[in-house]
Amino acid sequence: MSETTRTFPDSFVWGSATASYQIEGAADEGGRGPSIWDTFSHTPGKTLNGDTGDVADDHYHRWAEDVQHVVDLGLDAYRLSIAWPRVQPGGTGDFNPEGIAFYSTLIDALVEAGVKPVATLYHWDLPQELEDRGGWANRETAFAFAAYARRMAEELGDRVDVWTTLNEPWCAAYLGYGSGVHAPGRTEPVAALEAVHHLNLAHGLACREIRDVLGQQARLSVTLNLHVIRPEDPSSAEDQDAVRRIDALANRAFLAPMLDGVYPADLFADTAHVTDWSFVADGDLALINQPLDVLGVNYYSTVKVRRYRGDGERSENDGHGAAEASPWIGVDDVEFVEQPGPTTAMGWNIEPGGLTELLESVAATYPDQPMMVTENGAAFEDEVSADGRVHDPRRVAYLHDHVEAVGRALDAGADVRGYFAWSLLDNFEWSFGYDRRFGIIRVDYTTQERTWKDSAHWYRTLCTTHVLPAVSAVDPSAR
Repeated sequence: MSETTRTFPDSFVWGSATASYQIEGAADEGGRGPSIWDTFSHTPGKTLNGDTGDVADDHYHRWAEDVQHVVDLGLDAYRLSIAWPRVQPGGTGDFNPEGIAFYSTLIDALVEAGVKPVATLYHWDLPQELEDRGGWANRETAFAFAAYARRMAEELGDRVDVWTTLNEPWCAAYLGYGSGVHAPGRTEPVAALEAVHHLNLAHGLACREIRDVLGQQARLSVTLNLHVIRPEDPSSAEDQDAVRRIDALANRAFLAPMLDGVYPADLFADTAHVTDWSFVADGDLALINQPLDVLGVNYYSTVKVRRYRGDGERSENDGHGAAEASPWIGVDDVEFVEQPGPTTAMGWNIEPGGLTELLESVAATYPDQPMMVTENGAAFEDEVSADGRVHDPRRVAYLHDHVEAVGRALDAGADVRGYFAWSLLDNFEWSFGYDRRFGIIRVDYTTQERTWKDSAHWYRTLCTTHVLPAVSAVDPSAR
């Protein structure tokens, strides 16, 4: 992509993001209870190399250093997540004052430094006790989440700039309960769809509770990993129908109830042979449909689909990991086609135009809904050079081209208010353990030393000037 000179509005928010289980460590300290990811990662064969988040980036002890990196980068906002089992170990019952104090202190430090805290209430670390009672397949989990959200609103109050209820409920439901490649590792199609609904319900109930505590000035959000789905053959009605079916499961299963107060009729029809959706109770959709101040959009890559015609082994290149069971409930006649490179270390195709397409599509459907890109980034095989630096030109180019893609969406009229690079730090990358590095700051997992990569220096220039730097504009002396 040719480099362009682009200036973003002064009001545009630049940030970076992390997640509690991926960085905090201190898994059995400070009164924290076990989460489903503790259980899953300690189960042999579930994560690469048997890696766990027991120590991760030791952020629990090194948070002050990490806040200083946030400040030095010139970020306007920092997206963190609160570990539910750290503040309420069982998911119901007593809250843990030591856990609450950790987040209160962290958020105070951010506010004092002039950084806006964007707090995600659920980034996949469900208290294990709740999973033992059915997890997200159990309706009661949604009400437990609402009570937890209310308590966080009472404790942290208006110090939080934006409250994000859920991160990527698609992953929590379909990868956790459908394909089993994420915690809790279940492969139960009905449970996966129950989880979809109960996560949606949890979102709506939490919004209601936060606004009840903080009033209408509370800024509420949810973060969705919306899929950009393309047909292999645009002229094929069957391939176009494959797009429709995946779109229903991946995107509209969340957007429609949250923003329109309905479930798509075709989603119910496509999955009628799996469940009758009788777990959707009267009044649920009204509870789910709460006004959002901003819609968080996570984007990494695109997918290409076609109708599976029964010839040979079905192609499953959806980017979500090999598994015996599929996360795509009820659509066994759709296959995901392998796409040409370039790709990241995750095997995901690099396609900045997909981000522009996604933002424009959401804006066309929901023109009055402000958005933020709450995650975007890339894993590459970084190495420390002889000069002690981490030269990651592919990540710099990735960030440059995707920020430019956001600019193109703004040009087209999409209401995009900010961009958060994933991730601030290298971290525990879920089932891939510590093998995949997304951070703009390198973490040596033996010493816990943090080292700015070239991408961090480049991103600092962008955040402090609001002008998109050239890919070659890496200036470590500017720090």
